[in-house]
Amino acid sequence: MIIPEQFAKALGLETINPAPPGSMPIPEADLCRPGLQFAGYFDVFANERPQVIGKTEMAFLNGLPEDVRRERLERYFSYRMPCIVIARGMSCPPALLHQAQVHGVPVYGTQEETSVFTSSAIRYLSDALAPRQTCHGVLVDVFGVGVLITGESGIGKSECALELIKRGHQLVADDVVDIARVGHELRGEAPEIVRDFMELRGIGIVDIKSIFGIGAIERRKTISIVIHLAIWDAKHDYDRLGSSEKTTDILGVQLPMIDLPVRSGRNLAIIVEIAARNWRLKVEGYNAARELDRRLMRQYKLDMQEKIEG
Repeated sequence: MIIPEQFAKALGLETINPAPPGSMPIPEADLCRPGLQFAGYFDVFANERPQVIGKTEMAFLNGLPEDVRRERLERYFSYRMPCIVIARGMSCPPALLHQAQVHGVPVYGTQEETSVFTSSAIRYLSDALAPRQTCHGVLVDVFGVGVLITGESGIGKSECALELIKRGHQLVADDVVDIARVGHELRGEAPEIVRDFMELRGIGIVDIKSIFGIGAIERRKTISIVIHLAIWDAKHDYDRLGSSEKTTDILGVQLPMIDLPVRSGRNLAIIVEIAARNWRLKVEGYNAARELDRRLMRQYKLDMQEKIEG
């Protein structure tokens, strides 16, 4: 959860009424505009969300008779809420400020338009409140596709990523990938302390940004596919057609996964590039394995027809 002070600091809000100790934290990535509550409707009220008062809500509240306004605000503040944000640089009505002070509700202000602030706030809360986990692997941006490379230590993940960087792709994270679920997407980034660094056995730690330039680095990337590296096993039956699609679960999101056997002489970087391009083709509706199957079936039908006619 996010406490109101964090929320205000992250979005550059002006403090009108400071948050007292024990203020209600923000539990979810959404906001409430309390126009209906100011009109007297409380049957459905998302009081657990930050309350955003825009031009419409403020005009309606100020237009109420004084006794009605007092009654509505008293009922409004009878609900516990994390904070109130007044948009467009509007002044906080004295009656609202008084109730906020009595009930210990922090009030903040912003100069931004209501819609602009709402968008920024939801984006920040979605990221800050996203479920997270740490993964051992390497995350790279290949042709705009976020590829998470996993495998046992020493299998060659960093070396593969280094070759991809040399070929013009971007490194997001090496060895440790922080993954957050935002909506139905998984976004990966490097922990700040190891950002831009890569470990190469026999050489040590290298700074990718200093060696290859800022263009070789990307701060965050949505993960689209997982490529798992494993030592080649001659007894293992590897998928040679790509007709079966394997997936892996990360934070409740199913991602396509490719088991890539590693042995001497294989250029892993080129294979990862092909995997990224092939994934984009599948997203666009083209599947090479299905196309081959379609051609084989068409040829089979033609051959059978020739036999029947012959």
